[in-house]
Amino acid sequence: MKTGNPFFSIIVVCYNAGEELHKTVQSILEQSFDDYEIIIKDGGSTDGSVEGLPAHAKVRVFSSKDKGIYDAMNQAVSYVEGRYVLFLNCGDYFYDCEVLAQMHAVMVQPTIYYGNTFERKTGNVVSSNPKLDAFGCYRNVPCHQCCFYPAQWLVPQAIAVYGRKWAFNTEYKVRADYEHFLWCFFKREAKTVYAPVTVCSYEGGGFSETAENKKRSAKEHKQITAIYMTRGMRFRYKAIMLLTLAPLRTKLAESKRFSAIYQKIKKKLYRG
Repeated sequence: MKTGNPFFSIIVVCYNAGEELHKTVQSILEQSFDDYEIIIKDGGSTDGSVEGLPAHAKVRVFSSKDKGIYDAMNQAVSYVEGRYVLFLNCGDYFYDCEVLAQMHAVMVQPTIYYGNTFERKTGNVVSSNPKLDAFGCYRNVPCHQCCFYPAQWLVPQAIAVYGRKWAFNTEYKVRADYEHFLWCFFKREAKTVYAPVTVCSYEGGGFSETAENKKRSAKEHKQITAIYMTRGMRFRYKAIMLLTLAPLRTKLAESKRFSAIYQKIKKKLYRG
């Protein structure tokens, strides 16, 4: 018989998410590994989506006003009872019913564990960098939908000793999760552990991918990397990105026609 707190806390923040909320929750409830809780942080939905959730012992709903996704994520953390936390957005699902079982099998110490992402927009699995270093953090980090954080690295009372009030800095509207990952990597000197598991089925085309927010994302990337990396590091990494045709590679990765080939090549390079 299971005793104590759950191993995983899966946080889903929502606001008038409709059927997407139900699909996301259902993908969690279908997991074969059942030592988890689901925390629904609702911003005050009026579409009936929250009321329509199944009555389930693992599902806990908390409704309060928030100032957006990152504020909602910060609020949700205070309700966590599990050991590891994953943020799964509405419209994103677990890739299959074995995700939590596969991740649990590799988790042996409190640190960041992450896997791969299935991108529904292109129909391909996007492999995460299996060995993250400073340059890897400059390029990009795994999306938060495939990152499992120790709960004590998120709650205010624990991170206050590091001079940090909240896990996610809401001054950043698009890249607060990126800033938090870099804080863990550079300030907490967190070890990152890659698991060859496809964790989430990512919807894509959301808030961060509008034309306006892509510009904001680039601006915030510049601001955040300036905090955690020296000018010399940033200059060197940017030069490498330009020399290796990063803008072209991004277009290939996002193309339905070329994405599969690009991801296969990237996966082989990572293995090498």
